[in-house]
Amino acid sequence: MTGRRSLGARWRRHRPLRTRLAAVASAAVALVAVGVCWAAFLVIRHELYHQLDLHLTQSATLVQQQNRDDGPQVVYGECVFLSAPACSQIVPADPARDPSAPYPLAVTAPVREVATGDRAPYYSNIGVEGHPARMLTTPFGEDRALQVALRSDTVQQGVRRAAWMLGGVGGAGVLLAGALGYWVSRTGLAPVARLTATAERIAATRDARHRIELPPGPPGRQDEVTRLAASFNTMLGELEQSVAAQRQLVADASHELRTPLTALRTNAELLSRGDRLTPAQRERASGALERQMREVTRLVGDLIELAREEEPQPLLEDVRLSALLEHGVGTAREHWPAVGFTVAVEPAAQPLTVAGVPARLSRLLGNLLDNAAKFSPPGGPVEAALTAHGGGCELTVRDHGPGIAAEDLPHVFDRFYRADAARALPGSGLGLAMVRRIALAHGAEATAERAPGGGALFRVRFTGATAGEDEQGTTAHPPD
Repeated sequence: MTGRRSLGARWRRHRPLRTRLAAVASAAVALVAVGVCWAAFLVIRHELYHQLDLHLTQSATLVQQQNRDDGPQVVYGECVFLSAPACSQIVPADPARDPSAPYPLAVTAPVREVATGDRAPYYSNIGVEGHPARMLTTPFGEDRALQVALRSDTVQQGVRRAAWMLGGVGGAGVLLAGALGYWVSRTGLAPVARLTATAERIAATRDARHRIELPPGPPGRQDEVTRLAASFNTMLGELEQSVAAQRQLVADASHELRTPLTALRTNAELLSRGDRLTPAQRERASGALERQMREVTRLVGDLIELAREEEPQPLLEDVRLSALLEHGVGTAREHWPAVGFTVAVEPAAQPLTVAGVPARLSRLLGNLLDNAAKFSPPGGPVEAALTAHGGGCELTVRDHGPGIAAEDLPHVFDRFYRADAARALPGSGLGLAMVRRIALAHGAEATAERAPGGGALFRVRFTGATAGEDEQGTTAHPPD
């Protein structure tokens, strides 16, 4: 038994799914076809013999009604012809009472038992002068038995004809089952075969632009395999976008790093010839080198943070946004002394807290404030506000600079994207991209729009803000 199971397991492993599905479907349909044909054959044979048995019963009843004497006799002995009436003979229980003339039908011990009442009436198949016949043996009065026989040639021919016909139908059903099983396996698994071929092609070429061809039809009426293929196409689309985004990130990062790295190398080479420089020149070169190293370090750090998909759970704290805003604006005033920063916090938003990483939220706010200060005119104000909004709160930062052009508005949060007006300003184009990444990681939404009256307005909407117990129980900003 174990050997048979292992043989079956090896067969399943080494046969394609299409072959196994075709074999199972064909076997199931063939089994049903053969079963139906066999059942039909049994019913037809039973009905044919039942009609013959009814004829024998009627003949026996007629003989019993027409023959009332007590002696054994042959009522009718010419049943060789198909059109002749049934052979009938009365057999006594005692063989000594048999007539001198031989019986046309064979008299056996069961016949004597029926005559004595020791056996019930029965039907049997016999031969009469080389022809098949059906015989009924039943009691006849006291101590006698009546035998009635009819030729069964037509019944047996009908049974054989039915067997051949149903056998042919069953064979055709088996062939049709095989054809249907093969067709079902080909059509049903065609999307799977295309999916496999596409996956193998992508693995060989590393090109995620390939797609699986889907059969035509409304999307709501697709089968499970077609939906699987559609989901695989969707996954390939996401993979293609991810690969394209990674390639674009590498290309953009290479482009942004090329200038500071070139400047770093130039200043390093200049400082290597320090004996030829004056003290003032060495000091300027050293300062430039230090600034460029900070810029490269900041750029690499931003890239690493942008690659982070979610915030580490152990670092999450309840952060009071009002305190975070006050601290962020205070830090921005130190970095941008020529810009006037204002803070407005609604009383309802004063106790609100969100679960997050304080350092990351400080970075979000700092990037928004730095971006606003960068585009503000000298002495122009930057307005920061915190308001309660529905079940959460909204943080807004507005400047009074030139604003955002309509063609730049959809791209302000893209990595390394810089509008034409910002190319002359310092920065790498990653600040607002980090704002969106940090907001998404904290379940918030960052948007940008053109402010009424000029300038740019940035909104960060937090949906999971809750009221803190007290100001001391929450974190305002990360430790220095």
